[in-house]
Amino acid sequence: MNPDLASLQPYPFEKLAKLKHGITPPNQLEHIALSVGEPKHPTPQIITDALLKHLHTLGQYPTTKGLDELRQSIAAWLSQRFDINPNALDPNTHILPVSGTREALFSFAQCVVQRSDEAIVAMPNPFYQIYEGATLLAGAKPFFINCDQENNYLPDYDKVSTKTWKNCQLLYICNPGNPSGANHTEAQLRQLIELAHRYDFIIAADECYSEIYTTEHNKPLGLLEVSQNMGNTDFSRCVVFHSLSKRSNAPGLRSGFIAGDAKVLKSYFNYRTYHGCTMPTPTQHASIAAWGHEEHVNENRILYAQKFKDVLSIIDDSLDVKAPDAGFYLWAKTPISDIDFAQQLFEKQHITVLPGQFLARNTNDGNPGLNHIRMALVAPVGECLDAAYRIKQFIQTL
Repeated sequence: MNPDLASLQPYPFEKLAKLKHGITPPNQLEHIALSVGEPKHPTPQIITDALLKHLHTLGQYPTTKGLDELRQSIAAWLSQRFDINPNALDPNTHILPVSGTREALFSFAQCVVQRSDEAIVAMPNPFYQIYEGATLLAGAKPFFINCDQENNYLPDYDKVSTKTWKNCQLLYICNPGNPSGANHTEAQLRQLIELAHRYDFIIAADECYSEIYTTEHNKPLGLLEVSQNMGNTDFSRCVVFHSLSKRSNAPGLRSGFIAGDAKVLKSYFNYRTYHGCTMPTPTQHASIAAWGHEEHVNENRILYAQKFKDVLSIIDDSLDVKAPDAGFYLWAKTPISDIDFAQQLFEKQHITVLPGQFLARNTNDGNPGLNHIRMALVAPVGECLDAAYRIKQFIQTL
């Protein structure tokens, strides 16, 4: 067996299952799960119709690069959404479709990391656990950059030493952040691009929550957008990951893309020809329909904005929490230990939330997830409101 497998930690939801084991919640209360970031809004019919219409293409082997029309639709969406010069994006060299960004974020590290005792992959803390697993199985060491409340729950890149940047081969960023929903500023993204060129590392920007924002003022910037604006027009050392899971309520479609530095993508394409994660042709046609349709995305934003407004109107005087810049999570501070809070909330109110420390790692500066919980407002409005009232009632008993 690969010895690096022994370095993998249990997934947060495995820890959560153990935390809840043996607890009997109130039978009269329906269970409300706020723990998993799985969209529950209906998948748009435009996607399902396109999928069904092209089921006959299951008789074809899909190619690693995907259909020309798919890459073209992605390039058009990127150009429009992030105000990128359409002539700067070549669908043949700057874009690759992937079977969901989870597999791409993992496999990307296996492709670009050169194994050594000094190799570092930097990432935010808390983080999406795929970043850490990808790092360990690529033979590198994870370096965690804490996202504390004092820094608006964004990584403080100024605290990273020169030695760490010199050994860094890959930097994962999550923008907007998971779990906080905080957006990187243009100054921060410029800083990272400058650091990547100075110390020769690649930025892997997980932008999967970029389309869920409440106002145009909070509209997240994209790494490629900032790269172009600062004159890095070939997107050197910049790679972004996007998905239809959150944007289009289609997590089961397993459809996304990676875009950016053509030299990096050329090597990653070569890797993927052996990796074998090609996107089924019907899925590609459904994806073309999705990337070319914005109406359902706007409707999705309105639903989330209403939920945040309604839920926060109930609990914001009970918990230290505010609306995120983007995404669909509430990242709240707890009046007691996050472990105790999650366990007792399940026991007394039959609600599941995720303890913040399960999403983070201990560092010399502490665990930034400690005494926080993540709540995913993915359920229907009524269910979210019911959860909010129950949480408020629970807090009043503490």
